[in-house]
Amino acid sequence: MTFVCLTLFPEMIMGGLCHSVIKRAAERGAIDIRCVNIRDFAGNRHNTVDDYPYGGGAGMLIRAQPVYDAYQHARTMLATNARVVYMTPQGRLFNQAEARALATEPELVLLCGHYEGIDERVIEEIVTDEISIGDYVLSGGELAAMVVIDAVARLVPGVINEASRQDESFSGGLLEYPQYTRPAQCLGRCVPSVLLSGHHGNVEDWREAQKRERTRLRRPDLQEGRKP
Repeated sequence: MTFVCLTLFPEMIMGGLCHSVIKRAAERGAIDIRCVNIRDFAGNRHNTVDDYPYGGGAGMLIRAQPVYDAYQHARTMLATNARVVYMTPQGRLFNQAEARALATEPELVLLCGHYEGIDERVIEEIVTDEISIGDYVLSGGELAAMVVIDAVARLVPGVINEASRQDESFSGGLLEYPQYTRPAQCLGRCVPSVLLSGHHGNVEDWREAQKRERTRLRRPDLQEGRKP
């Protein structure tokens, strides 16, 4: 799967995604992460891409033309007419179901705003999806894009072991059960005895009960409409 980010800070994205699972997936060729610097398409000798908003107001806006030209350049890197995801607090809320849907795409373009945002005309022209990672405001879309890439990439075949995803939080609409490792006693607390019993059926029953109880206590909204 290929991700292309349109951004003013490519080094921020590439630096943040060059570690751990994502780094190894890129080295194996399971994913490909690229950045296009919007500033390279500024069209002026000072490489400025922002200007004052019509109608007044605080802050600056990224101009439409550099974003559009950066997008046209990104298209030369892609084999498909890829969806363009604009990272914005006005978008639909990103969740695991959204990550699974995006993971079916062979390519994605992620547009990262900055300053007070981006001229609406280019959003209307190129953007297919608007996504928010939460009800708060960041100084730019780069962190949000990294969150989306990480969540989506780990669902791409060959990135992580399929079995590792089966009991994760949000799989099946439940949170994950608590987990323990050696030693059996640590910090004055013991590992639940059922996990030491060697009885696989009892272990699975305990884990399922823990998933349901944790979800009920911590995220009851996930259980709405779920069969008992």
